[in-house]
Amino acid sequence: MPSLRALYDAGHDVVLVITQPDRPGNRGRVTLPPIKVAAQELGLPVHQPEKIRDPEVVERLRDLNPDIMVVVAYGQIIPPSVLSIPSLGVVNVHASLLPRHRGAAPIARAILAGDRETGVTIMRMDEQLDHGPILATRSTPIGEREDSVALTARLAEMGAELLVETLDRLDDITGVEQNHAKATLAPRLSREDGELGPDMDANEMDRRVRALQPWPGATLPTPRGRVKVLSGHVQGERYVPDVVQLPGKKPAPAKQVLGDA
Repeated sequence: MPSLRALYDAGHDVVLVITQPDRPGNRGRVTLPPIKVAAQELGLPVHQPEKIRDPEVVERLRDLNPDIMVVVAYGQIIPPSVLSIPSLGVVNVHASLLPRHRGAAPIARAILAGDRETGVTIMRMDEQLDHGPILATRSTPIGEREDSVALTARLAEMGAELLVETLDRLDDITGVEQNHAKATLAPRLSREDGELGPDMDANEMDRRVRALQPWPGATLPTPRGRVKVLSGHVQGERYVPDVVQLPGKKPAPAKQVLGDA
């Protein structure tokens, strides 16, 4: 959403916004993608195809004849049939310092890896995963207590600002090929990633709790069953939960829920 709003505010002619279809949400109610809501507020046309590679979608994009396309956290692979449409190519805002953390979960993976810094990369997309030439980067430290929710919000704003700056001087930028030998992958998260266990040291537990918010979340086995840990801190060699949540309950102080367990 910050990237869309930044492009609009900068005076770019946004001819179409593509986002995921509406999905059933809590209790079966249809949930609108936030980018759709933002686009409608700005009076921009929206399209929600199941698959971006469908021939009718590709044909619609060809008819629009865009100068450039911008991809931000879309969640689908952009096929060659789409990459070839814009005269200035397809630009991606990626939430890591490429070639580190290519893939679907770069923010969480940076925290899980214990990285001290991360950032955003503006790149020109090619047919491979987060592989294309780099147009611009901007780095930022990862706070010691920062979780994925807070870091995502910061990087979204940073990426939006860098995107507009990059497009403003696109004619003067020569893309730099990534050092592919240093590439690392940031695969999608799974529920298993959030299972804390007695074999983990305190720092690893801390990284998982911060990295895996809001999904899949980190869960800890206790005498009251497995509870979700929303926040905590490292104390000596121990990891101490601060706020936890029992299934079906509201978040509460860990001491209140677990006592001295």
